[in-house]
Amino acid sequence: MFRGSLENHLFRKATVPLSWATRMMIALGAAKGLAFLHNAERPVIYRDFKTSNILLDSDYTAKLSDFGLAKAGPQGDETHVSTRVMGTYGYAAPEYVMTGHLTARSDVYSFGVVLLELLTGRKSVDKTRPSREQSLVDWARPKLNDKRKLLQIIDPRLENQYSVRAAQKACSLAYYCLSQNPKARPLMSDVVETLEPLQSASVGANANVVSLSSSSTLGATLAMSAIPDYRMQMHHGFAGNVGARAVCRSPNPNCSPGGPAACRVR
Repeated sequence: MFRGSLENHLFRKATVPLSWATRMMIALGAAKGLAFLHNAERPVIYRDFKTSNILLDSDYTAKLSDFGLAKAGPQGDETHVSTRVMGTYGYAAPEYVMTGHLTARSDVYSFGVVLLELLTGRKSVDKTRPSREQSLVDWARPKLNDKRKLLQIIDPRLENQYSVRAAQKACSLAYYCLSQNPKARPLMSDVVETLEPLQSASVGANANVVSLSSSSTLGATLAMSAIPDYRMQMHHGFAGNVGARAVCRSPNPNCSPGGPAACRVR
């Protein structure tokens, strides 16, 4: 039994606001869905990731729907797929809109927009707001990497029922997903790894962590790919999202050509 789309639950004023734990659970489930597509033997780019295409069942388990715009991803030495620009305004990655060059990192940008919607309770594009606030990314992204400002953009309907540290990490993740440079964005498997501990931090700034039952864990277990440089940037610059011990492994085929050897962080 489905409850409807994430869009309906997040933006309809008549519905009970989603809690922090539920929002992070939905983000994690959707991230696992994208990671599954990107890590397939023949990678698939979803191309139209947005709140209206995320369906929620009775347990708020996230399911991706409407694969009408999905596209087979690049293979071998290919760096991108060239295609007619399609998708939804406000969610599409800027480099895809400008060039028609589609990569898995295009989906990562769209995920960043949805994560930002979950964090702020605002739509990606809202013409009813003042002109400077109509584009959610333009309004919020500069604040995501500023500890003094980021809590000002968190959805007030959450009523401070979340961990400040978890909010900082989620905002930092959104910041990197929304990078103008697609190579600076994380892989979806890294997004999954970052989100997994955040769904349990649901109470106020100094409160204890609340653990979710195993039945709330969303999606199938996915093989984690290499951790790109963005994780180290987050570690030094903001949230400390990476562990101290890293073991080098062969570079992931989705990483940028000629980049440093990727490491799996444990």
